[in-house]
Amino acid sequence: MPEMAGGGLLGTPEGAVLDQVRVLELTGTISGAYTAKLFADAGAEVVKVEPPDGDPLRSWSASGSPAGGDSGDGAFFQFLNAGKRSVVIDLDGPGGRNQFLALAATADLVVEDLSAGTVEAMGLSHAELNESNPSLVLLSISPWGRGGPWDQRPANEFTLQSWVGSTHSRGIPDEMPLGVGGKLGEFLVAANAAALGLAALMAARRDNARGEHVDVSAYEAMTTSFVVYAHLYAAYASDARTGATRSIEIPSVEPAKDGWVGFCTITGQQFKDFCVVIDDPEMAEDPRLASGDGRMDHRDEVWNRIARFTQAHTVDEIVDKATLLRVPVAPIGDGSRVAQIDHFADRGVYVENPGGFTQPRVPYQLSARPPHPVPPAPALGEADDELLEATGDPGPAPSPRPARTEPSLPLAGLRVCDLATFWAGPVASCLLSALGADVIKVESIQRPDGMRFASGLTRDDLWEWSPVTHGANTGKRSVTLNLSSDDGLAQVKRLVEMSDIVIENYSPRVVENFGLDWDEVHRLNPNAIMVRMPAFGLTGPWRDRTGFAMTIEQASGLAFLTGDPEGRPLVPRGMCDQLGGMHAVFATLLALEHRAQTGEAQLVEVPLIEAGLNAAAEQVIEWSAYGQLLQRQGNRSPYAAPQGIYAATGEDRWVVISVDQDAQWPALAALIGRDNWAEWASRDERQAHHDEIDDAISAWVAERNRDDAVDELLAAGVPAAPVITGRDSIDNPQLAARGHQQWMDHVVVGAVPYPSFPGRFNGQYHRLGRPAPTLGEHNEEILRDVLGLDDAEIARLAEAQVIGTRPAFWG
Repeated sequence: MPEMAGGGLLGTPEGAVLDQVRVLELTGTISGAYTAKLFADAGAEVVKVEPPDGDPLRSWSASGSPAGGDSGDGAFFQFLNAGKRSVVIDLDGPGGRNQFLALAATADLVVEDLSAGTVEAMGLSHAELNESNPSLVLLSISPWGRGGPWDQRPANEFTLQSWVGSTHSRGIPDEMPLGVGGKLGEFLVAANAAALGLAALMAARRDNARGEHVDVSAYEAMTTSFVVYAHLYAAYASDARTGATRSIEIPSVEPAKDGWVGFCTITGQQFKDFCVVIDDPEMAEDPRLASGDGRMDHRDEVWNRIARFTQAHTVDEIVDKATLLRVPVAPIGDGSRVAQIDHFADRGVYVENPGGFTQPRVPYQLSARPPHPVPPAPALGEADDELLEATGDPGPAPSPRPARTEPSLPLAGLRVCDLATFWAGPVASCLLSALGADVIKVESIQRPDGMRFASGLTRDDLWEWSPVTHGANTGKRSVTLNLSSDDGLAQVKRLVEMSDIVIENYSPRVVENFGLDWDEVHRLNPNAIMVRMPAFGLTGPWRDRTGFAMTIEQASGLAFLTGDPEGRPLVPRGMCDQLGGMHAVFATLLALEHRAQTGEAQLVEVPLIEAGLNAAAEQVIEWSAYGQLLQRQGNRSPYAAPQGIYAATGEDRWVVISVDQDAQWPALAALIGRDNWAEWASRDERQAHHDEIDDAISAWVAERNRDDAVDELLAAGVPAAPVITGRDSIDNPQLAARGHQQWMDHVVVGAVPYPSFPGRFNGQYHRLGRPAPTLGEHNEEILRDVLGLDDAEIARLAEAQVIGTRPAFWG
């Protein structure tokens, strides 16, 4: 596709940002479809390449409802594929390969996953595609990534949860562990893939070099988000627990008079304030209950004390009181209720799909690019006549482009003023750093990033030990500037004047109280893009509420699907931070593209809740399209049958099994000695006999060692996993073979295996550059070399505690 004159990548000022990009989609999974959806939402022409009988998701409904409407396609398919086009190519048939090659020669990006016909399955390589289309980017999504000893192992989102150590940590000690309900992992993988794919697309068009093969591993994406950087944490903090015992957050989802209400007490002060909310301040003074572990040990007592208050009040009454005390709180959303919540209605978060149902809108807002109405999803093969006609003379061969020897750095030369804290904002700016930007993290000794104190350790310098602080801040430089002082604020404003991107994720009032809202940032630097990531957005009744990832999981409905049917909903545990962070990177790259095309900077708004609502979209879609309320099913799932967790020999030894493809079932039936059950060929038939199947699997697993059972299942082609802790998952040969961990020496904690972002570019990860910075580590370097201060002025700022390297409140 043609490049814009004047340095822009794609499109025209009056069009959508990616309106001159063509994407070919060869996928059959939620992660693949949502990745391509993000490109379609940004204006790209996404051509869905389908087999003759269509994408299996066309007929999908989690509730088993028949597809309806004029198209005959399921509502969830219509959500994932709105605005795309469809061509039918039999990739296994005569001529299919040539049809694909002709179409690929006109494309900018190919998105593929292992559920559909892949480029490799057609006997092609990315290098061959580049011969006719040098700038083409290939974005491949697979469970394990390409290469490595496990790359052909059967796996799906549910078994990967266990392989990374997440499943073991969730639930009641000595009882069956619980996986995360729904498909949150697939949306998380898609957000990573879209951000990395767009970065490669930008680089290919600007550098006049060959497009890259971006190889995204679902497992790697989930290692950091589902277990909170357990790999690096266990390596340097041997006394950390890293999921050694199952638990449930307390307080979290609690019963009210008229439903469920969710709390999140990350800090000790939040727990004390929570105790005031429930009229039990004495609980905050009980040393047995000061920690999450202590409350879990005394859970029945604590739950009873909480319920005395919550069950006597309505959800609205509890939310109002907790909000006054700034305790993170939310009603528990579900498919029937979440779209009617006042905040989402006020902000217009939910929109109508042409198929006649409700869906969440695109989870970011660009101030210079107003959103468009939701377009319809394509009918099967609707673009065949236009796109599969003979291409004629291809013209002269394209000019050769040099191959890359290192991953592209499309953001090289850009500077980011990073005001973000905790996880979602910092992980977004961390990827911007890996893509080449100079990211300067701004904290203060009066108010360091709160995540620095979330290590679970007791050390004199514990603010340097937090796993999230390490994992989400590699590559950055750190400066401490007290924004509450005139001197500190003046220097931050000077840094804004020198930056291309300003990013923050406080509740809106915080930066606005400092006088650093969009109007002021734009006045200081008309060329700067401002990325704001408040939990609930910049407008609406909830705009100033504090919210963490667990709050998002509660409000969005993600928690509603996790847990036992008869028990309380459980939070998935923080995955929404990475989910929101990767959506923010994608939106930021779009804003950079817009600036390249038009010279115009803009405000980018990425509310954490709206990324969560997209990941939970199927619940609202099922309710509004079919009147069906999706419910918790424990470890069962509408996506797979059988699916469950089964006890093996030994204490607390469990095996995860998830049959999500009909072809896997006969092998499992034969393995457990039930060959006659192979006739239950469809998922629906197996769902109907799930109890009977579970009994047989349980008996088979109970006679075996956990790891032996898993090996037998995998050898038969059945997705399976052992239930292991985050610490147990560290020594993984797949991670080692792919070189996923980048070992660096940190000045305080020593050697740290920092995790790469989950995509290899032509076989290599982006280098992370440097370890996560210590508090104020680069004060003098930034103040002198970037802001131009002399030694005397730097000394004066240190004396006034405008800068420093140790929290001012620490003894």
